[in-house]
Amino acid sequence: MMCIGMFMAILDVQVVATSLPTIQRALNIAQDQMSWVQTSYLIAEIIAIPLTGCLTRAFTMRWRFVIAVSAFTLASIACVLSDSFETLILWRVVQGFSGGTLIPTVFSAVFLMFPLRLQSVATTIAGVLAVLAPTVGPVVGGWLTETYSWHWLFLINVLPGVMAAAVACVSLPKEKLNLAQARHLDVPALLLMACALAALEIGIKAAPQPVSVLTGAIFIWRMIRSPHPLVDTRAFRDRNFAVGCLLSFATGIGLFGSVYLMPVFLSYVRGHDPFEVGKIILVTGVVQFVAAPIAVAVDERFDERYVAAFGILLFGVGMAMSCVQTSATDYDAMFWPQIVRGAAVMFCILPSTRLALAHIAKTKIPDASGLFNLMRNLGGAIGIAIIDTIIYTRAPIHARSLADRLAAGDIEAAKTLGIPLDLIARSFVEPAARAAVAPLIDKMAFVEAINDAWALVAVLTLAVLVAMPLARTPIWRLMVSIRKGRVQVRHQR
Repeated sequence: MMCIGMFMAILDVQVVATSLPTIQRALNIAQDQMSWVQTSYLIAEIIAIPLTGCLTRAFTMRWRFVIAVSAFTLASIACVLSDSFETLILWRVVQGFSGGTLIPTVFSAVFLMFPLRLQSVATTIAGVLAVLAPTVGPVVGGWLTETYSWHWLFLINVLPGVMAAAVACVSLPKEKLNLAQARHLDVPALLLMACALAALEIGIKAAPQPVSVLTGAIFIWRMIRSPHPLVDTRAFRDRNFAVGCLLSFATGIGLFGSVYLMPVFLSYVRGHDPFEVGKIILVTGVVQFVAAPIAVAVDERFDERYVAAFGILLFGVGMAMSCVQTSATDYDAMFWPQIVRGAAVMFCILPSTRLALAHIAKTKIPDASGLFNLMRNLGGAIGIAIIDTIIYTRAPIHARSLADRLAAGDIEAAKTLGIPLDLIARSFVEPAARAAVAPLIDKMAFVEAINDAWALVAVLTLAVLVAMPLARTPIWRLMVSIRKGRVQVRHQR
């Protein structure tokens, strides 16, 4: 049931992906503002995730999960009733905040409730669901929108939410409440973090960024000096934890970024409906299922540092394969990039999770798990904001460049756009011809801008490989090696 709660929280940001154009038209949202339906949810999640440790100590894992999944379910109902962009964003924030603490709870439970020999299996189950949700979400969301309406994107949370809350209430370990822990919640630090993250997101998309830098700096200073920090930044002193979080950040950029880019391209360039978009993206999910047991076997036999580096490298290559799309690109051309990305992502999540958390003391697991998962969602939120900025700032530049090339008589540009030369010549003097050429230029410029976004996401993902040499051999692997050495010595004797 805990995995269902986590699945719902991750699914909700992705089930909307293929239906963004439908929601945009229904609520009259500006095209360059529609990403807020996603990023508002992610920002709220990021703000909530660091509270996991404090809330777990105060309310216990059992009651914190029940309260969070109940609030998430009620917020989903409120999203259904939203009749404006502002109202929908408000309830998406509530959804994200209540769902934010569901995700790290599962990864905490893996290391708190399972012995070492079962942690790989438990981590894999959680990891598969965490990765499957962004992939299955689009096809489920597309089918619901086409068959019923976009409101069902949120209604599907109600029954699983009620079931998860009921089962968790009676099945999770019963512990004594410690409400005195709530007094340690640093409210000013929480507000500083919220301002810093919101300002960063807005800053990337449109506004000046000094507010984000200032509030972020004050927040970090407060965390270092506080006896009960909202986010225990001292955990970053552990090299393996820091590198694991960096890998999680890069995975978030690629994972959420790719699932945002594909529906945008397929909807606005290829004109596919939400269900068709979902079916195309489903390729990634199938590959993830196939790759999951292979990733487990590899991770158990090889150092997770090397497995994670391989996964990040493959993931970056898979995204780079998509930065050469044309206006004719469709399922066939997207097939192999999806195969590569789907196979790679399992080699990113499992080893980075173990690298960051497997050696952490049990008393610190809730806080560390929250911070680790925060990094993945932070990567996703920043990634989507950067993608939006790239698309809607680079598209006009590409449009002007194409228009200049056509004006200069560039035959290759005309062929790329599929424009007859006589139509180009007439477009400079005939309004009807100009009106016929303009949409073709805008579409191609949009494609080129999306290619720029793919390229940047690939570079950002691959860039974290420079940090891999900083990671040390995991302590638990050293202990296993020592035990094996002792067994061999006894056998020789």
